[in-house]
Amino acid sequence: MPTLPWTKPNPARPNTRAFVMASRLEVKSIKNVPGFFLKALSAWRQVRSAPGALGASLEARLLKGVFFTLSAWEDKEALYTYARTEPHKSIMIGLRSTMRSSTFTFWEVSVEELPIAWKDAKARIDAQARADAEGAR
Repeated sequence: MPTLPWTKPNPARPNTRAFVMASRLEVKSIKNVPGFFLKALSAWRQVRSAPGALGASLEARLLKGVFFTLSAWEDKEALYTYARTEPHKSIMIGLRSTMRSSTFTFWEVSVEELPIAWKDAKARIDAQARADAEGAR
C-alpha cells in the first residue's frame, strides 16, 4: 500500500486556519487501478506547486482499488481553484466513469495542527460516509 508522505508545497502563515479536505475514492474494477493511480500521481505533482496548498498526502490501496487523499489549503478558494485547474479538472471528469464511490469531507484547523494524522482523517471520512448514507435514505 504506497503512501506518499505529507509534503508542504507552501509555508503556512503562523496563527492562521487551514481548510482541510480528505477523500476516499474507489474504482469500479481492479483493471481501473493502474490508470487511476497514474492520474492520481499527475494530480499529486500539480498540488505540489499549487498556490495556497499547505500540505498533502496520498494513500493508495492498489489491490482494493481504494485511494485516500488528504490536503490542507490556505482557504476554500485555494482548494477550489486547484480543482478547476488543469490537469486536475480533466482528471476528475475523465475518471467519473471508472468510479464506484467517493466520499469527501472538509473541516478547518489551526495551521499549527498540520500535518493531519491519517487516523483522524479516515475517522472523518467514515463519519461523512455514514452521514451521506443516512441522507440518501
